[in-house]
Amino acid sequence: MISAEEFVKALNLTVISPSAKKGIQFSSAELNRPGMQFAGYYEHFAYERPQVIGKVEMSYLYELEDSVRLERLRKYFTYPIPCIIICRGMHPPEEMLALAAENDVPVYGTDWVTTRFSLNATNYLSYELAPRSTVHGVLMDVYGIGVMLTGDSGVGKSEAALELVKRGHQLVADDVVDLRRVNENRLTGEAPETIRHFMEIRGIGIIDIRAMFGIGAVLRSKSIDMVIHLELWQEKKSYERLGVQETYTTLMGVKLPEIILPVRPGRNLAVVIEVAARNLSLKRMGYSAAQELDRRLSDLLSQNSTSNMTE
Repeated sequence: MISAEEFVKALNLTVISPSAKKGIQFSSAELNRPGMQFAGYYEHFAYERPQVIGKVEMSYLYELEDSVRLERLRKYFTYPIPCIIICRGMHPPEEMLALAAENDVPVYGTDWVTTRFSLNATNYLSYELAPRSTVHGVLMDVYGIGVMLTGDSGVGKSEAALELVKRGHQLVADDVVDLRRVNENRLTGEAPETIRHFMEIRGIGIIDIRAMFGIGAVLRSKSIDMVIHLELWQEKKSYERLGVQETYTTLMGVKLPEIILPVRPGRNLAVVIEVAARNLSLKRMGYSAAQELDRRLSDLLSQNSTSNMTE
């Protein structure tokens, strides 16, 4: 449930007809424009969505005879509508305001055109209603790539993040990351309000990254593009050396590229993480160093084979 005050403030709405409800229950981030309902068609009526009335719907209502308009609106308000938003600064019919007050349905107004409001409202509701989860890790923005650092406690996640901050990158969350699945392919992460901008460094204690390095060293939220799992180096374990085969992990149903990064004394993790972020950017643009090396080797073998045949 989203509070009425938050909904009005977030979308810059004006209250035309208030409601006694403390919050508004939304089942999805989608909207409904009730033009078909005003015409009398109620099959597949998405009454559980916010009802957005634009110029077409309002013009149609005003063209109806008073008795017909009242009849149509009475039928409309028999459904448990969460709220009504009227766009373009238009004034609703008095019958609508009376029935809204009678049925305790809040009516809001906006000066935005219907398309622009619908886009902003959908984005806002998608974010607020997104499934949430909390994980242990560190989230950084590295060259515009959202990098989630995971691993056992004490493996060096915060120390690597601190070095990245010193190198000009931004901290989103340390130790605890609140995740939101905005859509089927996108996760965002942020820090809980109580520990936002703080970092724990063993031997020193709690430090405030924003106070120490400036506002440019922190970020409120970030999309998660890849996961780097830190683990202590195991001599007998075989680690990826070429990068030909990509590995993935799943967080809240979203598939993300994953790198297993072994930690040992003397290894500069910050530089390796920077390289991993740049390499992901290159792959997104269609370039893979491993595939390029494989192509060159294949060309070389082909040339040698052709040369031996001619001899």
